Amino acid sequence: MGDRQLLTGWGRTSATSANVESVGADGLATIEWGSRGAITRGLGRAYGDPAQNGGGTVIRLKPSANPVWIDTVGGTATVDAGVSFDELLRRIVPHGFFVPVTPGTRFITIGGAIASDVHGKGHHSDLTFGHHVRSLDIVLADGSERTIGPDTEADLFWATVGGMGLTGVITRATFNLLRIETNRCLVETQRLPDLDALIAAMSDGDAEHRYSVAWVDLATKGATVGRSILERGDHATLEDLAERSPKALCNPLGFAPGSLASVPPVPNVMNRLAVRTFNELWFRKAPKQHIGTPTLTGFFHPLDGIGDWNRFYGANGFLQYQFVVPFDAVDTLRDIVERVVANGNASVISVLKRFGAQSGGLLSFPKPGWTLTFDVAAGVPGLGSFLAELDQLVVDAGGRHYLAKDAHTTPDIIRAGYTRLDDWKAIRRSVDPHGRWASDQARRLDLL
Repeated sequence: MGDRQLLTGWGRTSATSANVESVGADGLATIEWGSRGAITRGLGRAYGDPAQNGGGTVIRLKPSANPVWIDTVGGTATVDAGVSFDELLRRIVPHGFFVPVTPGTRFITIGGAIASDVHGKGHHSDLTFGHHVRSLDIVLADGSERTIGPDTEADLFWATVGGMGLTGVITRATFNLLRIETNRCLVETQRLPDLDALIAAMSDGDAEHRYSVAWVDLATKGATVGRSILERGDHATLEDLAERSPKALCNPLGFAPGSLASVPPVPNVMNRLAVRTFNELWFRKAPKQHIGTPTLTGFFHPLDGIGDWNRFYGANGFLQYQFVVPFDAVDTLRDIVERVVANGNASVISVLKRFGAQSGGLLSFPKPGWTLTFDVAAGVPGLGSFLAELDQLVVDAGGRHYLAKDAHTTPDIIRAGYTRLDDWKAIRRSVDPHGRWASDQARRLDLL
């Protein structure tokens, strides 16, 4: 019997209580289902409620005796699902490898990356994490274990990639790695005066770089609405370091990132004046044009340097809103940006990226188009109705919302955005006819 725990997502909203069981892969058959089923939980970095199961069971996977195996010749890794990106990177970077796709934090698990089919700054060139998975082991509701992949039980594989843990428990995965020469990136930074200038710059130049991301000011109105700082980069070579950062050649593949002290519980510091002030200083601080060589962590995971940064939003927590709309829906993107600016409640964390081709995952989020992410403190009066307006704009334009970030949408909005939802449900029910794998999000969005 596990421990009763109160759980939230990274946004620290909608807490529910569940029985938390810590078991190894061979102990999954002993889980007591009860009437509310079970769901697996990694490091709790999904922003909403997909890794919660109020009144039911939440599973934490214990590591095996050999959680990480690296094939340095073939350029692959075979990893326990509970291994974090942080642990994996500490193992593979010194051998000259990087993960094929990383989100904005290294404190997620491999299983969570597959279940959410995470994307990063390089989706326009590298697509999602699931695109690079060769095979995975999964334990189904009946206790059986299967090894599946894009060429073996492909339907179940693509229902599991992006399936939010609702097809079974991923226990282990094999995936491709990316070869690198150094622990740094070569990044071009450009300051842009407004949203239109940013859209033009990304449309014209993203294809020339592996990675691209823009910070967008969602607090400034008028002619400079959507002013931005665009960063585009590639992995730095030894030759790049010799030219720009020769001191880094002393240990070109070292990887030992630290972190600042954790943020203590504080009132919401993301008030409108603080956000406007920060955004002004952040924009002015950025050079108009610059090429630098930040570390892997500095470029890909900047917020990981601040422990428990989610506490900045106070006791009520926050929502992270992320959507994608097609490239030809630029007017919708601009409309949403203007509405968010006028609303005045967005935080300093606002990011725009371009997505490439759609994944094979039936519930994978990315599709070709523009994706905008922003944070907003929970508990703001009128927030629910405002986000509902944005939801409708997104789906009317042919877009959708990211399940790993979602904490507020409705079944109708998800159904409108995910056109392959019925196909996914049919596959899920074929391997779990009694709905044993369940979560708060699955019930809220009618995914069962």
